[in-house]
Amino acid sequence: MNFIKKSWPGFALCLAIAMPSYILGKHFPVIGGPVIAIIIGMIVALCIKDKSKFESGLRFTSKKILQYAVILLGFGLNLSVVLKTGKQSLPIIVGTIAASLIIALLVHKIMRIPSKISTLIGVGSSICGGSAIAATAPVINADDEEVAQSVSVIFFFNVLAAILFPTLGVWLGFSSSSGEAFGVFAGTAINDTSSVTAAAATWDSMYNLGSATLDKAVTVKLTRTLAIIPITLALAFLSTRKKGNAGMEGMKVNIKNIFPFFIVYFVLASVVTTIATGFGVPYAVFTPFKELSKFFIILAMAAIGLNTNMIKLVKSSGKPIILGFCCWLGIIAASLALQHVLAIW
Repeated sequence: MNFIKKSWPGFALCLAIAMPSYILGKHFPVIGGPVIAIIIGMIVALCIKDKSKFESGLRFTSKKILQYAVILLGFGLNLSVVLKTGKQSLPIIVGTIAASLIIALLVHKIMRIPSKISTLIGVGSSICGGSAIAATAPVINADDEEVAQSVSVIFFFNVLAAILFPTLGVWLGFSSSSGEAFGVFAGTAINDTSSVTAAAATWDSMYNLGSATLDKAVTVKLTRTLAIIPITLALAFLSTRKKGNAGMEGMKVNIKNIFPFFIVYFVLASVVTTIATGFGVPYAVFTPFKELSKFFIILAMAAIGLNTNMIKLVKSSGKPIILGFCCWLGIIAASLALQHVLAIW
């Protein structure tokens, strides 16, 4: 009861921001509910002089609710279907993810960008934008300002991709009679599902392809989402080992306290979906879990926005934007090169 009494004001404030953000996100999918929630949260934060009564609720929402969102995200993944239909694009997905992570590491060392921001932008750029950041942030113990900054950078390049990719596809000479090549390109080189959908749908409408490009792009994008599992588990292992080594001097290490078990639950949720749909359970049964996951992410982003200093964020965003741009260019180059090698383009 004491926890509820302390946490409800902060949670209620997040809920008040999340509900309109969720609705607005439906009307403006390229921007998306999470980004809208962060922006509203940062604006509201400027109007609150004393946040002490909200702190407990904000902390619970930005940490625990974010973890629950990732677990629920697992119910949207049928591992067998995604692996089967995404087999063709798997080498490209691996190549683009590797390119982004390597570039993020190099730019981090060259420009001395904080390691947690570099990790979040590298993972967000290479896998699935905000969802990947949501999964990675608790694993590496990133603070709210680092998450907000990373999501903002990813959002900026999402919007650019949705606007520029169809024109870029024409300039690069992608086939107008089939949406396959551009679908693979959009699915591997754009990091957020909303922008992948926008670019692919635009290509379909340009050449009257129905939903051929969109279907291909979304399938490839879902295959990319699976990379959350090995990457977050690898980061969890490195983080656990680091904390374990730090705690070995004179104290016992409790693995339960430092290992992010919510990632294991995410995997289990994916396995449940895969087994259930394999036995004939309609995929639509899991749609509410997926929608709840999206809302929880928006709820957590509202808390992160409320905990973020907007002025400080704007002043410190120069280097992260350069990092995001480098990752973006690297992913585009890797996707095109591997498509050419595999004779898709």
